[in-house]
Amino acid sequence: IRHRNGLPREVADSLLLMSGVVVTVGLCRRLARRRLRSRPHLFAFLVEIFSTFQICACTNELSLLGNVEPKPHTALTLTYGFTVLHGLTLAGSTCNPCGALQPMWGGGTSLRMGGLKIAAQFVAAVLARVFMHFIWSLEMAEPHFGALSQGCSSPMQTTEVQAFCIELLFSVVFQLAVLRAESVNPKYRVHLIALLITMLVYAGGNLTGAIFNPALAFSLHADCFYDKFLSYSLVYWIAPSLGKFLILYFPFCVFPPVTIGHSLFWQFKNKKC
Repeated sequence: IRHRNGLPREVADSLLLMSGVVVTVGLCRRLARRRLRSRPHLFAFLVEIFSTFQICACTNELSLLGNVEPKPHTALTLTYGFTVLHGLTLAGSTCNPCGALQPMWGGGTSLRMGGLKIAAQFVAAVLARVFMHFIWSLEMAEPHFGALSQGCSSPMQTTEVQAFCIELLFSVVFQLAVLRAESVNPKYRVHLIALLITMLVYAGGNLTGAIFNPALAFSLHADCFYDKFLSYSLVYWIAPSLGKFLILYFPFCVFPPVTIGHSLFWQFKNKKC
């Protein structure tokens, strides 16, 4: 079944739902910015919750559209489009615990502020999962039929060692690209990052899901964390975080140009390897 615009019905319904999430989060961020600027910790906490909620909720919905024909073009197109949308609407938020580690490591933010942001991201991950499961339970759209009966969808389709290495590698590639792209015009940067994420999803999505975001991974696969906590925490929490620390340290040994123009890293430019 297709709408007049040619979109499959299940895609159109999901797009409407995700658009509603994006608009609502945008209004919440604007309200917080107006009312809470004098309370920086509460402001940072709430904005990080709103922003991470948007990414987790939309990605939960997108995960139901992976088998929409033509495969994998539809899923990859939606991944690219919503990554661009998130980049344009969530400026100033990290939405990723690995991103929150960067200013904490460099002294650009306090341990308390960094901890608040990471806590906010995991709170948002849980809230997004609960919200999306409630929406799915209403079965208002075709992709939602039976979505709650799937349990652990087991994104790891390879050995734990290989999955760990893949998530570690993807985290390194992504974080390095983010640093390299800082000198690029913002209106082009968001498309470059979205293209990279789409390529990584295409390359490793069938093996690990190519998530490289601990909060998002927990939101998508909480059942799997419950069943196999050690395996999933190593692959989806430790590996991306380790990748971040490698990027924070090794650019000074291997990629010194990365530090140019990035204020956080000027204090490290003379760091010995």
